[in-house]
Amino acid sequence: QVQLVESGGELVQAGGSLRLSCAASGRAFSNYNMGWFRQAPGKERDFVAAISLSGGNTYYADSVKGRFTISRDNAQNTVNLQMYSLKPEDTAVYYCAAAAYGRAWRDRRSYDYWGRGTQVTVSS
Repeated sequence: QVQLVESGGELVQAGGSLRLSCAASGRAFSNYNMGWFRQAPGKERDFVAAISLSGGNTYYADSVKGRFTISRDNAQNTVNLQMYSLKPEDTAVYYCAAAAYGRAWRDRRSYDYWGRGTQVTVSS
């Protein structure tokens, strides 16, 4: 079992930055690939970014490439999402997720555990 808790979501102005964190507990964190997804009101939950077991490989949605950076610290059991140049369309609840296998990175069905989310609101 893996428990995930997101933090760092806030109200921020367009062009600003935020750093989201996901704290994991339970089974060994290093055994899981990790991802970030987001869901805006009335929208489906979409892929944002993912990172492999040791952080050697990262993947990003086209909409966030060059603006967001995913990282992990296995010693601290945390996954982070550094977000720059935020846009109003980035407004959503952001979820972190854990997957035992890192194949279909962009498919939410590949992930076994989910946090409860943290709200990011970007004002124009």
